[in-house]
Amino acid sequence: MGMFQVLKDIITKVTGRRDITIDTDFIKDLKLNSFDIVNIVCAIEEKYNAEIPTRDLRKLRTVRDAVEYLAKRGIA
Repeated sequence: MGMFQVLKDIITKVTGRRDITIDTDFIKDLKLNSFDIVNIVCAIEEKYNAEIPTRDLRKLRTVRDAVEYLAKRGIA
């Protein structure tokens, strides 16, 4: 399973939304608040036994940003 599909599954579990694309914006498209975003990040950290620093959360605006960030960090 590719990283996009893993993230899509996590986001769907947290938000209940199924209309996730690689370019989905967490705030503009999904209307997520900071608590929702932290829940998604915690689920990613748990799945991959990794830590994503809080300061990096601002970099993750879209699903694509998250996929690329995780790949660069070697998390996935």
